[in-house]
Amino acid sequence: MPSPFRARLVPVLAAISLTLAAAPAFAWNGPVEKGVSLEKVADFGHQVTGVTVAEDGRIFVNFPRWTEDSPVSVAEVKDGAIVPFPNEAWNAWRNARKDELSPGEHWVCVQSVVADRQGNVWVLDPAAPAQGPIVPGGPKLVRVSLASNAVLQNIRFDESVATQGSYLNDVRFSPDGKWAYITDSGVRGAIVLVDLGTGEAKRLLDGDPSTQPKKGLVVTADGKPLRRPDGKGIEFAADGIALSPDGQYLYWQAIKGDTLYRIATRVLAEEGWRGDDIGAKVETVGRNGVADGLLIDRGGRLMYITSPEDDSVKVRNLQLPGSAPRLVIRDPRLRWPDTFSQGPDGSVYVTTSRIQDSAFFKPGAPIALPTSLWRLKNGR
Repeated sequence: MPSPFRARLVPVLAAISLTLAAAPAFAWNGPVEKGVSLEKVADFGHQVTGVTVAEDGRIFVNFPRWTEDSPVSVAEVKDGAIVPFPNEAWNAWRNARKDELSPGEHWVCVQSVVADRQGNVWVLDPAAPAQGPIVPGGPKLVRVSLASNAVLQNIRFDESVATQGSYLNDVRFSPDGKWAYITDSGVRGAIVLVDLGTGEAKRLLDGDPSTQPKKGLVVTADGKPLRRPDGKGIEFAADGIALSPDGQYLYWQAIKGDTLYRIATRVLAEEGWRGDDIGAKVETVGRNGVADGLLIDRGGRLMYITSPEDDSVKVRNLQLPGSAPRLVIRDPRLRWPDTFSQGPDGSVYVTTSRIQDSAFFKPGAPIALPTSLWRLKNGR
């Protein structure tokens, strides 16, 4: 069994009392602040998943090719509008042009964008349109300079890493810039560890219970099981991912799951990298319920959690092992809150991807699904 969770983080943050939209107040012990509300940052005509806010305040989003052949895959948000990033050429891929354009130098089906603290935006492309077969040569992790918009590094993943049936989902970077950690939410969940210096990558915890969908769990939406017309439900494996600010612990969770796990990154880089079985080193943190996006605040005290089943955002105090997540805000506009990012001023942003409203689950839904980007705003 995994060892009990023992936090080794900074002193406890004074807890807060937050007033909820469309839900009763959920009190914390400690000083009281005013409520949290939603502030819309941008509306999109397409299904968004990832968001990242760079150190200079620039905002980037991505649109995976799930139910439509999106005309833009990665974009910068400027004054509420989207501008193809890093340029139109990288966004030129279309499903109908797959035999004309190289999948290695174009965005095929981007799932995540993440800015690091070294002046880059990283783009993770699982290259599996409609969450189906991988386009050969397409899976990649690409580093783009914020200063020049130039592509500086293109790490391509072969089938030993991006196996058929995989869906590389989200990524975090070690503070020293040496490692990338990627969740695979596909048929067989795993954590992919990438040496950013050499570009070498390895699948770790491949098939481990911590990275797999939980048998018997049914993901719901609007109080009902979320299923496609053929009866298939949500089956996403390891998805949400977070890294402690000191880089010592990696956290993750399956969407079809309710439990948060972590492992020491030292174990990944040493024992896992050399091929040791590290399953016994995985620690169970606690139950989050069904969750998608994860974010640890810059102080390392709190983990924000998106809760798509009830249109809410929750928070877990990582310094109180065994404590349950608390509700921050519940709002009907948070239709499948998906991905978080924290801006340089501490503001927390979240996308709403509306997965339960997509043509996957509602055949009459528009192919191009309107979605939004929000900022959590503390009332003063």
